[in-house]
Amino acid sequence: MSIEWISQLREIVVDSLEKSWLPFPLKEDLCEGWKKDLQVGPSSTILYTSCMYHIAPVIEKAVENLEKFGVTKGGVMARLAAVGTKALGGFLLRPEEAEVKRADGIVRRIYEFLRRAGVEFGLLDREIYSGALLYELGLVDDFARYARRAAEYFKKRGVRRIITVDPHTQHVLEKIYPKYVEGFDIEVVSYLDLIKPGGVSINGFAIHDSCLYARFLGKYERIRQLLAAGKPVEDPYITGKDTAGCCGGPIESTFPGVAKQIAKARVRDLAKLSRKVVVQCPICYVNLKRASEGEVELYHMAEVLQ
Repeated sequence: MSIEWISQLREIVVDSLEKSWLPFPLKEDLCEGWKKDLQVGPSSTILYTSCMYHIAPVIEKAVENLEKFGVTKGGVMARLAAVGTKALGGFLLRPEEAEVKRADGIVRRIYEFLRRAGVEFGLLDREIYSGALLYELGLVDDFARYARRAAEYFKKRGVRRIITVDPHTQHVLEKIYPKYVEGFDIEVVSYLDLIKPGGVSINGFAIHDSCLYARFLGKYERIRQLLAAGKPVEDPYITGKDTAGCCGGPIESTFPGVAKQIAKARVRDLAKLSRKVVVQCPICYVNLKRASEGEVELYHMAEVLQ
């Protein structure tokens, strides 16, 4: 990986966030389709997607191009990949329609679970990204500037409580924003803590935990409460809170080859327990999917809860 590539990647993300509130060149309505026919209106409590489920397949496609262009070799190949991504981002990074529909479906199911649990909330007039990628890439100054801007976006809309739908957004808003945004006092809660346990449509699956949910956000036990009816297959090492392997993200944008090898190792471990694997994170899903090559069947938690 070349330093030049990191610089180019930073430029792409920062420029796109400045122009569209999204980290890559995308159609601005990409993250809005799931709201069709749903109750949308201002509220002090909002269900916030951060566009993560729609961005994840874009990242997957981008990583495929990074591997193709050989960005980890540095030099000329890194420059070609960077220029190609920047100039043709709208083409190279366009997600497949099936992935858009899947993302829409996951977020709509979370919306429905919350309504069923009696949670009152509204939706933003427009989804914006949290800025998590900037922080995870170590671009702390850029992150701090964007976080202040995003916090003001929420403030102007009267938001006092945010319900998140993925671990990266929960982590960055709950743990990181208060460190970089003076006076940030919005309550941040995961949908996992608000929905009610019920049935599970599959049985005998392995759980792949998000590192953030399990080790930094205290959701390991809660996830198992919600999935208990499906009788997941556990192993003290493979699915242990402190011992389970990572999916390889989010280093896929800087070291795609390393990320894939980590993901392949994780798939091999999970396959020892079951061919069915349930995840809670959109980044975990795309990384394991890229490495799986059919070895396991992947499901998002919201797709199997009933």
